Amino acid sequence: MTVDPLSDLLQLLDARAVVAGGLVGGGDWAVAFPGSDRIKFWGVVRGSCWHVSEDDTAPLQLVQGDVLLRIAPLRARLCSARDVPPVWLADIRGDSSDAVTQVGLGDDFFMIGGMVELGEESERLLRDVLRPFVHLRGDSAEAEPIRWLLGQLLHEREGDRPGRSAASAQLIQLMFVHILRVYMATTEGMPPGWLRALNDPRLAPVLRLMHADPSRAWTLNELAAAASMSRAAFAAYFNKVAGIAPMRYLTEWRMRLAQRTLAEGRVPLAKLAESLGYASESAFSHAFKRVMGRSPTARRRQ
Repeated sequence: MTVDPLSDLLQLLDARAVVAGGLVGGGDWAVAFPGSDRIKFWGVVRGSCWHVSEDDTAPLQLVQGDVLLRIAPLRARLCSARDVPPVWLADIRGDSSDAVTQVGLGDDFFMIGGMVELGEESERLLRDVLRPFVHLRGDSAEAEPIRWLLGQLLHEREGDRPGRSAASAQLIQLMFVHILRVYMATTEGMPPGWLRALNDPRLAPVLRLMHADPSRAWTLNELAAAASMSRAAFAAYFNKVAGIAPMRYLTEWRMRLAQRTLAEGRVPLAKLAESLGYASESAFSHAFKRVMGRSPTARRRQ
């Protein structure tokens, strides 16, 4: 199977998207949401609304099929019109255990919400490569799978078939992957980072090489040749797109693989060091502490 760095990174981050609930609205309505440190996304299944953030960025109109990925931990409101006074989500939900909240009169609007569950360090890696708000338009050709997934989520919600919760969980996870795909395909001016590098036609072959064989002692000349660039031009270009030098990227990738292995079991450090291309346990431990801020032994104890 072809090496897929995006899948590698999502698996390493252990990024799990879960259904966070839904919002049904009708007539004149407005709901205020508190700021949150969680990465969330909203998909409009039916109707339209406005999204207004507390940081005074331009209001966004979301229509059927659109998705909004929220990275910024800012308060915001969704509303049928921008002049409607909002009510806090917690006030209208109360003690209800229903995952879908009703606001206003009617049901001409329906939105499904999801959130991404990550560890603190993994969440920082994802936040660093995404904009505070990402608006993906449902009428684009790239968003067709997302429109289909939103329809399937609605179908699962309105039905009462066995396995509904499991099916919804898988659909929302797949939706998150497609959100990243559409973001990579349609968003210009992405901040430097691993996501932008994965989407770069010159660097994608280089990252596939690194991910396929991280223990190999790759040279700058070999990686530059994979990008069909000179050594100097490649080093400068990689740093511009990925935000770090190519050898630094390789080292960080090795250390994140090591971190996962340390969390999963009792693999001897000498064996782990060898599997990642280090000649000695001490060389590996030094690299790990330099990148991760603690020794492999301390990470394993944690």
